[in-house]
Amino acid sequence: MKQLVNLSRGTRWAVPAGAVVVVGGVLAGSMISVAQAVPSLPPRTPAQLLASLAGQTSVPPMTGTIVETSSLGLPSLPGTGNPTSVSSLLTGSHTIRIWYADAAHFRVAVPQNMSESDLIRNGGNAWLWESTNNTVTHLMVPAGPASSRHAAAVSPKASSAPPMTPQQAANEVLAKVGPTTAVRVDSNVSVAGEAAYQLVLAPKSSSSLVGEIRIAVDGTRNVPLRVQVFAKGAKTPAVQIGFTSISFVKPAAANFAFTPPAGAKVQQQAPGSGAKHTSAGLVSGAYTIGTGWLAVADLPQSVLSSVRAGQATGSTGSGLSGDTGPIINALLRSATPVSGSWGSGRLLTTSLASVLITSDGRVLVGAVTPQVLYDAAAQAAKVAGESHHVPLPTTK
Repeated sequence: MKQLVNLSRGTRWAVPAGAVVVVGGVLAGSMISVAQAVPSLPPRTPAQLLASLAGQTSVPPMTGTIVETSSLGLPSLPGTGNPTSVSSLLTGSHTIRIWYADAAHFRVAVPQNMSESDLIRNGGNAWLWESTNNTVTHLMVPAGPASSRHAAAVSPKASSAPPMTPQQAANEVLAKVGPTTAVRVDSNVSVAGEAAYQLVLAPKSSSSLVGEIRIAVDGTRNVPLRVQVFAKGAKTPAVQIGFTSISFVKPAAANFAFTPPAGAKVQQQAPGSGAKHTSAGLVSGAYTIGTGWLAVADLPQSVLSSVRAGQATGSTGSGLSGDTGPIINALLRSATPVSGSWGSGRLLTTSLASVLITSDGRVLVGAVTPQVLYDAAAQAAKVAGESHHVPLPTTK
């Protein structure tokens, strides 16, 4: 559903993900200060930590504040005044408040200057309230904690839901663990006053722009408390999402009660409607070339055309907000002309992301070196030509 998609930060963590918002999936930013004494915990091996995270079937009740920081090092982007716009999501620091009782009872609040967005699930009812335009979207959720891709904002197993918490961000990262990943345990850390192990994952390939990813795991509850992504050679995290305060107590039921404010425009949303995504979390018509750390999103031409058309209508067919057009144009102007045996186009790079827009409208995105994008462009063109434009298979 469009409104819920706008609220999420999911595309910051899934690589690849959809359209230009995916650039936010690999961010550059500053650390949340955690300068404290190293806490003492019983020793654990990487295998033990991975097993504890894989075996986690539920999240304990909690109340907490999460801070997500980002700074892409991109050119100056046009501001929109909308706290859930692409421009806002790609830069700065964002605070998220959560109240979590179980997968069917939670509240996520995203406060901004003079505004707030809230996502509430109370049993079979889910609400999204955006104070900026005083609109409320109401969704009846079928029975079952994983019945909707937006149902479990904190559940560790709701891997299809956009990450808004360290638990979900950790799931995205752990899905990449395999023979191409080096895993180790670093020094213990303290996050939001909780002693935590620090699991470190690093891609072995030199073609990945990711240096390492650190997951702080609560020492007694096995709950991810913070996830940090570092570019190669960087000493500070490029992106991070972590708790700054947390209390493992069940929040009062009153936190999940919601009544639309006076004068609010209430929209009823049918389950399963809204923006279409593939099982890999991509926008409809997108495909994945490669696997793991070197996966590249091959996005359809319709992504750019629909965004540009949305500038006139205020909405886009890609599920992105209508204020995305000026941002995409600003990014395109800063891209560098490139060419090769694969063809020609424009290249945009950051410390952790490469975006290639080919002259025929293909958009390729990944946390990889430009050469990987060039190889993917050549492969995509070859396969499309041989199969008379039959879509490439999606690699999971």
